[in-house]
Amino acid sequence: MHILLIHQAFAALDEPGGTRHHEFARYLAARGNFITVITSSVSYLTGAPVAGLDAPQEKGEDELKEGIKVIRAHTYSALHRSFVHRVFAFLSFMVSSFWIGLSVKNVDVVWGTSPPIFQGFTSWMLARLKRIPFLFEVRDLWPRFAIAVGVLKNPALIKLSFWLERFLYRQAARVVVNSPGYVNHVTELGARVVELIPNSADPGMFDPAEDGSAFRTAHGLKDKFIVLYAGAHGLSNDLGVVLEAAKILQVEGGSPEVVFVFLGAGKEKPTLQKQALEMGLVNTLFLPPVPKTVMPQPLAAADACLAILKPLEDYKTTYPNKVFDYMAAGRPVLLAIDGVIREVVEASGCGIFVQPGDPSALAGAIKQLASDPGRNRKMGLAGRNYLEEHFSRDEMAGKLLQVFIGLTQ
Repeated sequence: MHILLIHQAFAALDEPGGTRHHEFARYLAARGNFITVITSSVSYLTGAPVAGLDAPQEKGEDELKEGIKVIRAHTYSALHRSFVHRVFAFLSFMVSSFWIGLSVKNVDVVWGTSPPIFQGFTSWMLARLKRIPFLFEVRDLWPRFAIAVGVLKNPALIKLSFWLERFLYRQAARVVVNSPGYVNHVTELGARVVELIPNSADPGMFDPAEDGSAFRTAHGLKDKFIVLYAGAHGLSNDLGVVLEAAKILQVEGGSPEVVFVFLGAGKEKPTLQKQALEMGLVNTLFLPPVPKTVMPQPLAAADACLAILKPLEDYKTTYPNKVFDYMAAGRPVLLAIDGVIREVVEASGCGIFVQPGDPSALAGAIKQLASDPGRNRKMGLAGRNYLEEHFSRDEMAGKLLQVFIGLTQ
């Protein structure tokens, strides 16, 4: 079958960003399907042009690999300047991807994904005009999360967003969610058939036995206890709390010395770097994002890996993808997120939960881990084993394939 994916934030394994869709696309293509991806000419993670693209174009054979064709649509580039500019970027991609999508022939199903939710409308329109099924994937409860964190305030835009959310749930032949915490929400708003295909990871990408010595040497981190945060640096991620925990540990000292490594990009990163400087922190290191193909190196170097969100009730519904990568790498998880992902961490025995928004509790949990390397190793391997059994990427991709087959038969 030929699947058309509309995804502004699509990232291949050799690009920074979330690679759920590229990994799924590779699995689907390896089983005889063809995937066309329409994505942005601007990186969703960094806001920079992708490979120097500054106009709508199709790179053709350069991006036709393994049965996956990637087409880059022109997108307003000031993605991270402000929320208003971000909305302009969403709307520009919605329009440009629609016009490109009209020219993609012989499609069997259109795959839309949110966020951003606006591209879901593009996906629905293309499916409607081509008279084929529309699958809508929900990876984030937008606009609910945007309102909760305070970035979506305009009453008219809120009203429009809620209308669009309900409309897409009701129009989709299938709604796929990546967290069990989303099922009730989408069902209550009109989704007819809901499939849970949770976030996951490919254990084959990571070797828990690696020690990350090359990464440690390159960044002067030999003999340090590394707490790694890998991912977006945005308002939701509450990384100011991590800086407060770093201050506590820096004042208290101890052996081994704890260093916080922030790996990634996002709108809040410059502010966080300035804040760390003003706080006089010498135990923090900010690094740029790396492609998924490079991620095994920093993860192997980490002694513990951090997942954190603001202490909002809505965030109890989410399954952050980084947690599954941490588990695949065999590293203990420091989890400052309550809810359904806490259930995974506690069921697997792969880490320590701390109350979100509490820097003292986070610092205390880090001291526990730093004082007991044997416990660290045991938790990391427990997470790896649990992931292989319950959250393997291939197993989840197989479930997605069955959903597509059901739509097209």
